[in-house]
Amino acid sequence: MADDDLARPDSGPRTVRNTHPAQRPHPDRLLPTEPRVRDIARGLYAHVRDRPIVSPHGHVDAHLLARDEPFSDPATLFITPDHYVTRMLHAHGVGLDELGVGREALDEASARAVWRRLCEHWPAFRGTPIRYWLDVELAEIFGVEQRLSLQTADETYDAVAARLAEPEFRPRALYRRFGIDALATTDDPCDDLASHAELRDDPSWQGRVLPTFRPDAYLEPAVPDWPQRIKRLGEAADVDTGSYDGYVAALEARRRYFIEHGATATDHGHADLGTEPLQTAEARRIYAAALAGAATEAEATAFRRHMVTEMARMSCDDGLAMALHPGIVRNHHRPTLRRFGPDTGHDLPVRLEVVRALRPLLERYGTHPGFHLILFTVDETVYSREIAPLAGFYPSVYVGAPWWFLDTPDAIRRFRRAVTDSAGFGKTAGFVDDTRAFCSIPARHDLSRRIDAGVLAEFVAEHRPDEEEAAEVLVELVERQPRVAFKLGDVAGAGATT
Repeated sequence: MADDDLARPDSGPRTVRNTHPAQRPHPDRLLPTEPRVRDIARGLYAHVRDRPIVSPHGHVDAHLLARDEPFSDPATLFITPDHYVTRMLHAHGVGLDELGVGREALDEASARAVWRRLCEHWPAFRGTPIRYWLDVELAEIFGVEQRLSLQTADETYDAVAARLAEPEFRPRALYRRFGIDALATTDDPCDDLASHAELRDDPSWQGRVLPTFRPDAYLEPAVPDWPQRIKRLGEAADVDTGSYDGYVAALEARRRYFIEHGATATDHGHADLGTEPLQTAEARRIYAAALAGAATEAEATAFRRHMVTEMARMSCDDGLAMALHPGIVRNHHRPTLRRFGPDTGHDLPVRLEVVRALRPLLERYGTHPGFHLILFTVDETVYSREIAPLAGFYPSVYVGAPWWFLDTPDAIRRFRRAVTDSAGFGKTAGFVDDTRAFCSIPARHDLSRRIDAGVLAEFVAEHRPDEEEAAEVLVELVERQPRVAFKLGDVAGAGATT
């Protein structure tokens, strides 16, 4: 499409004309199709439909809420920062450069062009949760019920842009409208957490935004520029990291800093779940070699596995919950990494081994009072065989919700059936939206609530629990379980406490 085709001769928002079918989300969407079970599911869903959102793991930047500036345009709200969306478009031949990936801002013509790329390739999203989320967001937040297409691209863009200019669509207003009680971010250990402090100290702010300690790049000597990262860690902690002991002290100090700013959890996403500890002398030796750039790949892996167990030891000391989501090959396409950076849609799942890998860590800390270990996976084969049985024995272990490639209707149904026999409902960690796309938060949580209502309705129809007990379970899954697993405590508006 030529550049001059992107220009608009007029200005101002246009009304979305009824030239294409309306796409108002159906009230029974995702509920069971069998009439009797669907009736039960409707009643169960009604118990949680309007409950507050607890989001204990996500990637929304706290700066968004601290500054509370209007969103600039529909493309940078819905498309550019969301690798769920950009990877699907890329798979259908749209270059990431055409989607504004890697650019700090888009002018109006560029943003409109990006939106047109989404609309042009809208059929590519059929059957995906991405299509579901976007349909719900557009209809229920922005009042756009028209199906996206190249023919409706400008009209729908204008409708969303007009809304974004209204005060009711600024980040803090949407936070309140979404009914969010707690929102956890994901943060570098060296971050000064200034935006979190700004929100905490703002008397006009009534929400709760918590940082999460994410130290992956500081535990992996194989990552690029690791010595420089460790130097920054020492500067942030005001600790000399020239030795292994200083390095450990710096990590402990930064964890304390995060706790002072409201953190309740750490977050770890390594290639595997290995947790074999090293003797202190060996850890010191590998650390010194890594700082000198002389550690082998095997030494770097051994050091990282040792440090994951050290993170568990620190959690037993300082009380932070520990979330593990391994089994991802990061940045699979290195040319894309070099051009556009990380988190651009080419992190891919691999098979995972859990029981043997975690044994060293769990033998030391699995029964420690107050230790919480939340296990996520994108390898469905380990739910019933490994993760749920671990949660069915160890008091510390919680089964993390389906996430990333598994936060889909069918995968969530399979998850409940896979883990409930061994772990029940009470050893699962609620739902996590795991999103950078702020407006997708309510759609994602609502999807989970509908699917869980349907699964529990089937249980009721089979005369396993009765309907009253199933309703109690569903409320706990929405409100209590994420607070317990991630140690969020009681949050304003909660119907249950820890």
